Amino acid sequence: MRYVYGLLCILGTVLPYGALLPWLVENGPDIQLFLADAIRTGIGTFAWLDVMVSALVLLVFIWTEGLAKGMKHLWLPTLGTFTVGVSLGLPLFLLMRTVHLEKVPSP
Repeated sequence: MRYVYGLLCILGTVLPYGALLPWLVENGPDIQLFLADAIRTGIGTFAWLDVMVSALVLLVFIWTEGLAKGMKHLWLPTLGTFTVGVSLGLPLFLLMRTVHLEKVPSP
């Protein structure tokens, strides 16, 4: 699964940024325009609210599960969630969790 999660980390970064970068080239780093474009329609607002709630749930999961399992470097998937989104944060955490559990002896 580590290879699947690794591939999903790559896809989870490349695909969202593949959509964002052309917008940035065209509009520059205009945060107000970005937010206005993001919520211009009802479906856009729906998508953003879904992503925001999913990101919050993921952050809670990263920290509760990670601390319970004794994982280190939980800031990495947290940073991935804030800088790219759930599409990077979740597979990165799952990759880290898989690697960690492979190292920990089973009871």
